[in-house]
Amino acid sequence: QVQLVESGGGLVQAGGSLRLSCEASRRTFSTYAMGWFRQAPGKEREFVAAIRWSGVTIGYADFVKGRFTISRDNAKNTVYLQMNSLKSEDTAVYYCATARRSSFLTSDYDYWGQGTQVTVSS
Repeated sequence: QVQLVESGGGLVQAGGSLRLSCEASRRTFSTYAMGWFRQAPGKEREFVAAIRWSGVTIGYADFVKGRFTISRDNAKNTVYLQMNSLKSEDTAVYYCATARRSSFLTSDYDYWGQGTQVTVSS
C-alpha cells in the first residue's frame, strides 16, 4: 500500500507561484510513475504532469507547458509541482497519484492522495 500526502496549496494572485509537494509513504518497485492531476468544480479530473521515478519527465498537459515543472527527490520519496504564472483557470484541487507505467490516463493510476486546494484570484 502506498500512501500519498500532498501539501503546498493555497490562495495566490494571478501571475503568482506555488510549489506543491507529494510525499509517498514508501517507494515500491511496482510504482513506475508519479503524476499530478487536477479537478475543478463541475469538471472531470484531468492530467497535469507526470514523471518516472528515474527522473525522466513523461509529459505535461498543453495548458501548463512552459508554466509548470514536475520534479522529484527520491531520497525524500517526494514529487514536486512548481507552478508559475498561475491563472484563474488553474483553480482546482490538485492530486498526486502513482502508476505502474508511463501514462497520461487517470485510469492507469492506482493510488491517490487526498488533494490540495489551489485557488488563483484574478
